[in-house]
Amino acid sequence: MPEDEVLGLRERKKLDTRMALSTAALELAFERGLENITREDIAARAGVSVRTFNNYFTGKHDAIVYRQSVRVRRSLAILRDRPADEPLWTALTVAMLEPLEDDGAQFVLPSPEQLAEIRKLFSVAELRQALSKELSDDWLELIAERTGTDPLRDVYPRLVTGAIASVVEASMVAYAYADPPVHITSVIRRALDQVAAGLPEPPR
Repeated sequence: MPEDEVLGLRERKKLDTRMALSTAALELAFERGLENITREDIAARAGVSVRTFNNYFTGKHDAIVYRQSVRVRRSLAILRDRPADEPLWTALTVAMLEPLEDDGAQFVLPSPEQLAEIRKLFSVAELRQALSKELSDDWLELIAERTGTDPLRDVYPRLVTGAIASVVEASMVAYAYADPPVHITSVIRRALDQVAAGLPEPPR
């Protein structure tokens, strides 16, 4: 087998292991509660050693957030490929929703028990800090490039980046507290539509 194929297989195995650990962490958090699981539990569920876990993640919060970081990278790649003349918020809506739709999120309704755990997860400071890392420089640079603005001298790209972070956070809260449960994609789409429309005041 050529060396580049071997290297490609190794990288794929690393990515698969990382995702398996992230999936195991989320499954265990839903089953037992995040506060009741350890890195040893996650490694055992994924069928790897604790040493392997430590090679990939600093802790269980990073493991859970990894799934979202993968989606963010996919969103950035999609946004880069959108037509240059497409309205920004249309392109952003496609970029943010397509990774979730590819994962089937538009078909999955959380159970009340899962929503209760999601609310607990979202209240964990370490988890929110890890999530916020995924909404920073890459978004800023790409939005500045797409809009022909300067990320340091112009406020627009930073405002849009902040709006994206707010959409994600507000959508997660609305999703976690929805009764009856709703699809996360519908919540995010509605939030993006409201931002694109200039956040008109809702009817009373």
